[in-house]
Amino acid sequence: MAIKRLDHIGVVVEDLAAAKAFFLELGMELVGETTVSGPWVEGVSGLPGVVADISFLRTPDGHGQLELTTYRKPLATTAEPSAPPNTLGIRNLMFAVDDVRDTAERLKAHGGELVGTIEEYTPSKYFCYLRGPQGIIIALAED
Repeated sequence: MAIKRLDHIGVVVEDLAAAKAFFLELGMELVGETTVSGPWVEGVSGLPGVVADISFLRTPDGHGQLELTTYRKPLATTAEPSAPPNTLGIRNLMFAVDDVRDTAERLKAHGGELVGTIEEYTPSKYFCYLRGPQGIIIALAED
């Protein structure tokens, strides 16, 4: 049997409110929030006594979903928050936007910082990497 779809991407953050604000400013929509704990979560996570708060967001087209999770118990462990774009593993979340410069500027108010510069990749179309909450790198490209 083949997979049906990619359901969502999960990102662990320390400050759920700040991460939500960042992705809401980007244009994602909040579709649900919950707190999980108990035997089933302990079983799948392998974390005894786990308690986590989760926010689900989706892109305006309804296809892309992001799960932001913060762990109350046990506290999350950290990876290097300022890892460069060439670090092994999942390094960025790509978003098509109307205006890269405007989006990057709006995200600065929510802690967004350009990794490098905004560059023109085709005539009048721009691209950049921007670091957000917990060092998450998002790629922005004009569609």
